[in-house]
This record gives sequence, structure tokens and C-alpha cells, in this order.
Amino acid sequence: KKRGIQMNIKAIMCDVDGTLLTDEGVVSPLTVEAIKKAKEKGILFGLSTGRDVNSVKTLLKEWGIEGLVDSIVGTGGAEIYDYVLGVDKQSYPLDGELIHEIMKHFEDMDVNFAIPWEGILFAPKDDRHIVNLSIGDKVPYKVVDFNEFLKTPKPKVMIVCDPETMEAVIERSKTFKNDQYKCASLKTASDLYEYMDPRISKTHGLMEVMEMRGISMEELCTFGDADNDYDMTLNAGCGVVMANGSEKTKSAANFITDDNNHDGIGKFINEHIL
Repeated sequence: KKRGIQMNIKAIMCDVDGTLLTDEGVVSPLTVEAIKKAKEKGILFGLSTGRDVNSVKTLLKEWGIEGLVDSIVGTGGAEIYDYVLGVDKQSYPLDGELIHEIMKHFEDMDVNFAIPWEGILFAPKDDRHIVNLSIGDKVPYKVVDFNEFLKTPKPKVMIVCDPETMEAVIERSKTFKNDQYKCASLKTASDLYEYMDPRISKTHGLMEVMEMRGISMEELCTFGDADNDYDMTLNAGCGVVMANGSEKTKSAANFITDDNNHDGIGKFINEHIL
């Protein structure tokens, strides 16, 4: 996909963890300044993340980008929120029965499960996995009875484990089958493996936002790092991947920029977009 790209960028959409945020969990000052300048030029700025919209909205201030975000593609593309157009929609949640079956498939392993919902991480049990995720993502968690909680469909389910357990989780996922419901799964962080509806992707969410805004995918610049950023990197007019990104996602990039701790996004905006 390496091709001459038109740098006529009208929208910038960034993944959050490992991309826009430093390991300290903030946006670097240089990157904040670059985003402000891009917005002054009339360029749309937004986020495209696996996190749910509600928790993102509450963390913008802490991340240092309050007031700078126009649109959010959340839950890996299942949610769309646009501050300016007032759009707030969710699509394709997973059936509660299916989530129960997924959990059963992994129940003998040292893992926990988390479902982001209304700005809170819901888990079926209390353990270090959910505690670490809650602290790391700065999202509160709540332990609830999943028999009750899953009576209604939920956006996705995340398997939370130690990074050293991840290979075993991926292996186990290969034997999960359900003929009644469709679902897709992938590793989204060193300690997270997620199941969601196969029709959901960051690209799908981004296409909806771009369409609402009258911007073409060719005029979109995305920034990402992990495997779940592969599809949007491939489908954006300009797909930029961080130096700390996965090999898979780097293979789809037009550009590789510095890592998330060295102003990767800010430097790229300053050099190529402004």
C-alpha cells in the first residue's frame, strides 16, 4: 500500500493507548500544540479507540486534550460520538448468551473478563487482572452478577490476563465456535483479548464519521499502534503507525513515526500536515 499520497488532510483520527498517550497516560505538550494548530487550519481532530465513549469523555481533561476532540469512534468502532453534530450511536452489540459461552470457553484459565459499559468496567469477579486494568486505564470497575448483567446485549467482552498468558488465550480462542451467533476476536493489548461483532471495525466507525462530515477516507490521516489499528491504517488515505507499533500494523503503514513517548504524532503533524 506504499503509494504516493496526497497530503490534503482534512481529518486526523488517533488511537489512544500506545499512540496518542505517553506511557505516563497523557498527551505530550508538543503533540497538544500540533493538534491545536491543525484545528486552527480547519482540520477535524478525533479519537478512534477500543475504549468506550463514556470513559473517553471523562478522561479528556486528564489526558490534556479537553475541548480539542471533535469526534470519537469508541469500542473499536461500535460507538460513534460527534460533539459538533450531536450524534451518539451504538451498533452491533454481542448477545448475552454468546458472552456467557465465550466466558465458559476460558473459565479454567487464569483470566478475568471485562465489559466496558457507561464509563465503567464490569467484571464477574474481583481479582488483580481487573484491578490492574482499572488502574492502567483509569476507568472504575464494578463486580456484578453476570447472569443479570448479560440479560441485555453488551458492546464487547474483553479477556484480561497477564501478558505471559496471552499466547495460551490466543491458542484457546481458536477452538471457540458458536453456530448461532457470529463474533470476531483479536488481541488489542499485551493483556487484552477482545470479542465483538465481526461487522465492527475502527474503519467502519471512521467511514461513518467521515461520511457525516463530508470528508473522504482519502483525506483522513490515522495514527495507530496495535493489531486492532491494522484495518484503519490500511483504509485511511494516510495511515501512520508509531515506532512502538505491531509488525502487522506497520506493514500497512504509509509512514512510521516516532514512538508514543517521543512526540510521534506531534512531529508528524508538524512535518507533514501543517
